[in-house]
Amino acid sequence: MTTVVLQLVGIAFVTAVAVLLVRHTHPEIAVVISIAGGIILLLFGLEAFRGTLSVFEEIAAATGIRAPIVKTLLKMVGIGYLVEFSAGILNDFGQSSLSDKLVFGGKIVILILSVPILQSVLSLVAELIGLIA
Repeated sequence: MTTVVLQLVGIAFVTAVAVLLVRHTHPEIAVVISIAGGIILLLFGLEAFRGTLSVFEEIAAATGIRAPIVKTLLKMVGIGYLVEFSAGILNDFGQSSLSDKLVFGGKIVILILSVPILQSVLSLVAELIGLIA
């Protein structure tokens, strides 16, 4: 995992230096370099994450948590990261207002995805209360 972090840091610094070198002479190319570096960072991060999916499946099997709940939780985390990444790019473009709206929209989507999980938790609590009473 340390190797992945070092690769991410290296890509980020190379991208930042390239943007700084090109920004004054060709600002439009600097934006493209920045976006390309960000996409490469995202792809490296996703590749590193791919290996941990099996761990989540093992945890779900060991604890008895249903697979759809684990998938929904992973979707929620993925949406959060993707929205944050995209909002950062929008901020780089000087579109902070649009970035804020994207973050708000992402939170709404995460809230909508959380409803079935909340229902499951509430039904489990109701069952436990029924067993105790």
